[in-house]
Amino acid sequence: MTLADYEAVIRLWETTEGVGLGESDTRPAIESYLARNPGLSFVACVEGKIVGAALCGHDGRRGYLHHLAVAGSHRGRGLGKRLVAACLAGLCRLGIPKCNLFLFAANAAGETFWRHNGWLDRHDLRVMQKAVGQPE
Repeated sequence: MTLADYEAVIRLWETTEGVGLGESDTRPAIESYLARNPGLSFVACVEGKIVGAALCGHDGRRGYLHHLAVAGSHRGRGLGKRLVAACLAGLCRLGIPKCNLFLFAANAAGETFWRHNGWLDRHDLRVMQKAVGQPE
């Protein structure tokens, strides 16, 4: 994935159920993310059109997969699995031993995909979040 793919990728993410977008998905934010994590995010193209995308990066210890999406018209062909494999291979080359992802609790189709591909729930962890700059 490169910044030149942004418009097509954001359209794909916007139209894919289970993908939530926010302030971290603006063009400048994605440009910064790709620059910090070169060669880890990928698109899938069919006849010159982007039909799949996966945003991937790491913090030096763990990898993170964000916004895996495949157009409904191209699902069931292994594109999502190949995108994930490319992301994981990139993390492996960098010596990152594990990868995490965030999944909306109501995203049953996403949960089915991830479980089918060997991803496991962590029942011992909970995600918490705070906007940076909020008062204590």
